[in-house]
Amino acid sequence: MYMADFVLARKSRNLTASAVHIFLNILLGVLSVLITVFSSSPVLGILLVLISKWRVFAVRSRYLWLNIKSNLVDFIVGLSVVLLSFYAGNTLMPVHFVLIALSIVWLLFIKPLSSENATFVQSLCAVFLGISATTIMTANTEAIFAVLLAFLIGYAASRHVLSQTSSKDYTLTTLISGLVFAEVTWLCHSWAIIYEFSVPIETGIRIPQAAIILTIFTFLFNYTRQAMIRLQDDFRFKDNIGPMLFGAGLIAILVLWFSNPMFNI
Repeated sequence: MYMADFVLARKSRNLTASAVHIFLNILLGVLSVLITVFSSSPVLGILLVLISKWRVFAVRSRYLWLNIKSNLVDFIVGLSVVLLSFYAGNTLMPVHFVLIALSIVWLLFIKPLSSENATFVQSLCAVFLGISATTIMTANTEAIFAVLLAFLIGYAASRHVLSQTSSKDYTLTTLISGLVFAEVTWLCHSWAIIYEFSVPIETGIRIPQAAIILTIFTFLFNYTRQAMIRLQDDFRFKDNIGPMLFGAGLIAILVLWFSNPMFNI
């Protein structure tokens, strides 16, 4: 009898804890955007994101940098949502509700996953949102700021995938990925193309071309790497060329036919 009561009490506590966890994540997703919009400043939203990650900082100093590196992708997504909300303006628009939804989906459904495919998706989210925020935020600044932020995003996205799936030293690969991101961002910075979606109403949704290009690159890079690991000696480029050609074709179409100055900021 007592054992049954104990099991029921434990299940009740687990359900309560789960409900509280879900509520707090939804609250974080909503407040991080709304507090940024209504305060007309990203400071409070950024502080809210950092406070939500207090466990990252609540460690001994020798583990702090390792903890930060391990959570870079989560930081990039959270901070990017805040910055994109800020640069969309201080009047509520459809883009703000889109960012709230994206933030909640990230916190509840994408971030908690730990499978190989999940880390792949997490890195793509960080690249798309991170490069979008970087491009919009640094549009009127020196290129060095965009290049440094892009390097960090490329490094973090690559490290996030490799640290989960590789037992070998992946430092060189992550640095190369960061350099590719920096180079592409530097090339795009002087001709920053941003696609706006404002028909039939003003939505505030703006997607930088660089974000699409680097998200496709991240997909191709990780897809090829996973295929090489899975097939090993049986790997043949000709057997996996379809996705590569498709991705390269999309990038070519964007650069050649959708780089009209009418989108230029």
